[in-house]
Amino acid sequence: MRPVLRALGLLLVLAGPALAQPLFSASQDPIAGSRVFGARGCVKCHAVGGVGGKIGPDFARLQRPHSFYDLAAALWNHAPRMADRMRQLGIQRPTLDARETGDLVAFLFTLDYFDPRGNVEAGRRLFGEKRCVVCHQVGGSGGVVGPSLDSLRQYASPIYLAAQMWNHGPQMAEVMRARKIPRPTFKDSELRDLIAYVGAASPVIAQGPLYVLPGRAGRGRTLFAQKRCIECHRAAGQGGTLGPDLAERSVNASLTRFASAMWNKTPAMLDAMKSRAIPVPQLQPDEMADLVAYLYSVRYFAQAGDPKKGVAVASAKGCLGCHGLRGERGKPAGDLARAKHLESPAAILAALWDHSFIQDPRPQRAKAPWAEITPDEMADLVAFLQGLHQAR
Repeated sequence: MRPVLRALGLLLVLAGPALAQPLFSASQDPIAGSRVFGARGCVKCHAVGGVGGKIGPDFARLQRPHSFYDLAAALWNHAPRMADRMRQLGIQRPTLDARETGDLVAFLFTLDYFDPRGNVEAGRRLFGEKRCVVCHQVGGSGGVVGPSLDSLRQYASPIYLAAQMWNHGPQMAEVMRARKIPRPTFKDSELRDLIAYVGAASPVIAQGPLYVLPGRAGRGRTLFAQKRCIECHRAAGQGGTLGPDLAERSVNASLTRFASAMWNKTPAMLDAMKSRAIPVPQLQPDEMADLVAYLYSVRYFAQAGDPKKGVAVASAKGCLGCHGLRGERGKPAGDLARAKHLESPAAILAALWDHSFIQDPRPQRAKAPWAEITPDEMADLVAFLQGLHQAR
């Protein structure tokens, strides 16, 4: 598990043990979720980027889920197969409380937030091909028109680079026009490779790396309005339509891909701001991190469930065959209206996970197929169960 945690090390401040602000809420911390992944034995069967077990799929190589309910439905639907495999291997079934479940889901949701290390040699080639070398130095080689890029070695997050490229974009554009240098764009892994090259070629800085913390989604939502991004872009159903919906674009976008997109679209954004008399906002690295966290998290709970449909789901999937509802008698399981630990989606998922290993007591259901649930049905079911909790 240590390599998995090391891969997420850029989320921690080197100077101290304090964890960064969680991406989603006080109960949804992906860093804590990485620890749950190891402590609860998920790593025995599943890998992340090749690190971990080989029995189940590598989570870093699966198609990324779009919301909490995608992950929740997948966890429920695969529960019987996981239970069978754990019994075969003699692995004790782990139980999860609400906090652990929320953290684990946040960890799995954010796996694509970070990129693997780039190719140093490819980055060296790109540094020349993209004409970065004309203005910038790395390790003492290159131009002196712009600042040396050696300081980038000290920052492990592309967020810092994205902020600097945005803030200096207009000046860089002027210099490139004056020198007749075509403005480069970055695709796929190119920016990641450049970052790897700069880190490898730059001299080691004595005080060690400084990591830019992951952002705070709540603060990012405020900045989205304050920096006037909302006048051209939509997110969470609000904002302008001149530019693309950034919440949609941010799905499955890593930090490096986000930085690349910011750079590639800068000319169009500057033109749009000029036409609307919007001043170009400056962004500190922590502000950029907050904005990215907000955009990345918008779709996390984007599916608003319908409690009325949730009743139908509970009936169709057999939940109400065992569980009573509001004092209904004669059922083999407890009354859902009196069930505990339904205060949040994560708490409900924890209850479903623990419940999924309980055998249906009805003889006629002994060989019945497992009732699989779609993400939309999961959202509706959670809305229904939360409604029961709130009505007490």
